Amino acid sequence: MHNRVTLKSVQAFEAAARLASFSLAAEELFVTPSAISHQIKLLEEQLSVRLFHRVHRAVVLTDLGRQYAEEVAAAFARIDHATRELGRAAKSDILTIHCTPSFATQWLMRRLARFSALHPDIDVRLNASAGAVDLLSEEIDVDIRYGARKLQPPGAMVIELPSETVVPLCSPDLAHGEHPITRAADLQHHTLIHSEGCLVGWRDWMRLHRKVPLDVTRGPRFDRSFMSISAAVDGLGVCLDSLLLAQRELETGQLVAPLGLTGLTVRGYTLNLLKSRAELPKLRSFQEWLVGELEK
Repeated sequence: MHNRVTLKSVQAFEAAARLASFSLAAEELFVTPSAISHQIKLLEEQLSVRLFHRVHRAVVLTDLGRQYAEEVAAAFARIDHATRELGRAAKSDILTIHCTPSFATQWLMRRLARFSALHPDIDVRLNASAGAVDLLSEEIDVDIRYGARKLQPPGAMVIELPSETVVPLCSPDLAHGEHPITRAADLQHHTLIHSEGCLVGWRDWMRLHRKVPLDVTRGPRFDRSFMSISAAVDGLGVCLDSLLLAQRELETGQLVAPLGLTGLTVRGYTLNLLKSRAELPKLRSFQEWLVGELEK
């Protein structure tokens, strides 16, 4: 038996087996009955088995032919399903992004529509979790990480993203309430919200305001920036967090920066991907778009 059979012969066999007729198979495939007969004879020679019994003008599958027909029909069904799904997706590429929960919810998600509008042939999938992913073993194209840079596996590349500014943020009612906040010393009358996931905290801020008597040991603590920002919106206190992550709340007036937009600057986000895939159009497009959006 040859190592391979021709697809044309298998297609002719599948149609003849399903329709129990060489003539009907010929009509379906727009060929002559003799062409179907020739392809099936060729397939039988390639397989070294008889697939059909020829009984007068009828054809009947042999036992081996019936078994083979079942497998071939299943394979054709899978091909048909895959083709339908591909057509339904109507996308030429899938970009799978992993990033930290705060970056995903506070910044990236509401901007992905812009990327999709620019690249309609790329279908975006977004996963968010605190831990890093293994680019070598998981089906992730890019990983947006936050924090200290850790040792990367061989073949990975790390691209530093633009820096962010961290300042005190609070609700307008708190900023202009019973104890207005107009200078750093006014914070001593308010609850300090701690974002433990942020690279800088209230102790770092205190180093720039050594004369301000603040008790930075007290106040609620959250391990995700999006929770600290939400707590500040609800009036729980003053958080020290990223202008980048709080941009939506600042634009809508849910938060204000009572002491101004100048503060601690930190470069904490990195874009991680495999060097072997870096020049793929979908990854190059996303990298350029991401940096452009962050620099606005």
